[in-house]
Amino acid sequence: MRSSEANKATVRDCFENASKGNFDALDAIVSPDYVLHPEEIRGVDGLKEMVEEYRSAIRGLRVTIDHQFTEGDYVATRYTISGRHEGDLMGTPATGKDVAFSGITISRCRDGRLVEEWELVDTVGLLRQVGAIPEPARA
Repeated sequence: MRSSEANKATVRDCFENASKGNFDALDAIVSPDYVLHPEEIRGVDGLKEMVEEYRSAIRGLRVTIDHQFTEGDYVATRYTISGRHEGDLMGTPATGKDVAFSGITISRCRDGRLVEEWELVDTVGLLRQVGAIPEPARA
């Protein structure tokens, strides 16, 4: 069994390489039978496609890892994604606005590779920042 620190490094490597568009590196980090829940994205190619959609919508995309915790083969990561909205984002045309939103991903590692992840991302907060969803009325 790999150590918790090694699993944390695997997850950090995935976030770093994905955010920079170093997709060839993902082939060694992500297992061929990888699954991302709840989207049910499968395989390294599915992950690359999802990341590229964000990278094309958010120029200068940066991922900052805020916290990581491990237990056995699992790594929990809280992170912040930031950049400038300069491309189509979930049907919303570019606004040129700087955006920042957070997420939490629980990753399961096996034999030094990512095999499964569960993520929760503040998509509503992101869509509010680009004007796709109005701010709630204040009482």
